[in-house]
Amino acid sequence: MKTKLVKNMLAPLVLACALVAMVATTAAGQGTQGGRLQGTWEMQITLNDCAGHVIRSFPSLVEFAAGGTVVESNAGTPQALKTPGEGVWRHTTDNNYAFSFKFFTFDTQNVFTGCTIIAGETTVDSTGNANTGSATVSVYDVNGNLLVTLCADTAGTRYQL
Repeated sequence: MKTKLVKNMLAPLVLACALVAMVATTAAGQGTQGGRLQGTWEMQITLNDCAGHVIRSFPSLVEFAAGGTVVESNAGTPQALKTPGEGVWRHTTDNNYAFSFKFFTFDTQNVFTGCTIIAGETTVDSTGNANTGSATVSVYDVNGNLLVTLCADTAGTRYQL
């Protein structure tokens, strides 16, 4: 009786251990593709009119998390006028990655004014501690109508202790 009880208790435990091993293997595999980009980056963003005329430049912090999520915060717009950017990223080829994130915007009376979607690509250099890329910045009103499209050049270094 005790042996049967122990076997019945061990079966789910063995299954759980196998699942943990599969998840760990998957996560390790993900790290080989996306591990070079994963982490927090200090970025310098140069916003332009897509014809090369610089509008302004500002710093940004971007976190590329395991599993493909992005969190972004920048000094280009006061934080009271926007939410943090949230989105996704993926490995494309070699040291190249695609990303997209969105933030909501507000006016000085805290009224919702629309959103901005940034979509781009970045390449991590051979050291794994620097990246460069470009992005398209699409600004929408509250009804989802595109107001303006801008371009951005990005350059970053890995944020480290």
